[in-house]
Amino acid sequence: MKRNFGMAAASMLFAAATLIMPALMPDADAAGRDYISIVGSSTVYPFATVVAEQFGKTTKFKTPKVESTGSGGGLKLFCSGIGVRHPDIANASRRIKKSEVDRCSKNGVKDFTEIKIGYDGIVIANSRDAGRMNVSRKILFLALAKDVPSGIGEVLIPNPYKTWKDINPALPDIKIEVLGPPPTSGTRDAFAELAMEGGCKQYSWIKAIKKKDKKRYKAICHAIREDGAYIEAGENDVLIVKKLEANPHAFGIFGFSFLDQNADRIQGSIIDGVEPEFENIASGEYPISRPLYFYVKKAHVGLIPGMKGYIKEFTSEKAWGPEGYLIDKGLIPMPDKEREKYREDGRNLKEFSM
Repeated sequence: MKRNFGMAAASMLFAAATLIMPALMPDADAAGRDYISIVGSSTVYPFATVVAEQFGKTTKFKTPKVESTGSGGGLKLFCSGIGVRHPDIANASRRIKKSEVDRCSKNGVKDFTEIKIGYDGIVIANSRDAGRMNVSRKILFLALAKDVPSGIGEVLIPNPYKTWKDINPALPDIKIEVLGPPPTSGTRDAFAELAMEGGCKQYSWIKAIKKKDKKRYKAICHAIREDGAYIEAGENDVLIVKKLEANPHAFGIFGFSFLDQNADRIQGSIIDGVEPEFENIASGEYPISRPLYFYVKKAHVGLIPGMKGYIKEFTSEKAWGPEGYLIDKGLIPMPDKEREKYREDGRNLKEFSM
C-alpha cells in the first residue's frame, strides 16, 4: 500500500510539473515555430504578401505566413498574448486604438513597435461597364448613414433614400447598393471617419454636437444603415470585384491599391471633385486617404526566426521607396524623412507610444 501511495504521489507531482513548466518557459513555446506569423488588414495584405515572398526567396528563412483577417480582427489576435499560438506581426489600415493597446497590455503584450509603411486612398468603385459616379462626401453620408437630417429643423430620421437620384436629381436613378467591409476592417473604420464623418460634419448643427457629446456625434456620423443598402461583403476584395461585374449598378469600397491592380475591370468615383489617382493621394488632395501600418511584437524578436530581416526587407528602399516594388502594387510612398524615421524605428524596435 505504501508503495502504491508513493507511486501515486510521484505521478501527481509529475503532472503538476508539466502544467507549471510551460508557464515558466514562454520563450520555449515561442521558439517552437520556425516561420513568421502575420495577420490583419486586407488592404495591407497584398503588400505584406509580396514582401514575405521576396524575403523567403532571398534569405535562408521560411516565407512568412500572411493572413487577411481585417485590421480589428488582426489586432485582436496580436494582442491576445505572447508565444507561438499568437501572431508576431499585425497589419493595419488605421492606427491602433487605445482600447486595443489596453487589451495588449492586459494580455502581457506590453512592448511593441509601430511602423508606418505608406499611404492609401479609399475608393468607391463600380464596374467599367457602368457610368462613372461623381459625388461628394456629403452625398455618401446621406446615402449610407443610418439616420439623416430630415430637412426640417435639427431633426434626424431613419434614412429614407432608396436611389441616388432621391438624394440629388443629377445622380442616376438607380438603387443605392454598396458592397463594403465589415466592422472588423480598418477600411470600414477609415471610411466612417474620412468619408461618412467628412460629409456629416458639413451640417453645422451636427458638428456642434461634437463639443457637447462626442459619443452622440460619433454615433450619428459613423453609424451605417442596416436596411440592405450597405452590404457587408467580408474581407475578400476579389469576390467584391466579381459581384460588381455581375451587377453594374452596385458600388464597392476598396483601398486604392486594389483599384489600381484591377483598373481594367473597375473604376473609382470622383470624390469632392478629385480623382482617386496616385498623385492626388500622395499630395493629400484626395479627401479619403489614410496611412497604413504594421505592428511588431518585440517579445518574439530573436525567438521567431527572421523577424528583424523581414522588417529590414519591408523598410528597404527597394521595397517601399519611390521606385520600389511595392509602389508597383499601389502603395503611396511616404516622404524621404518619414521613411527614414520609420526605418530607424524598425531597426531599433522603438517602443510604441500613443
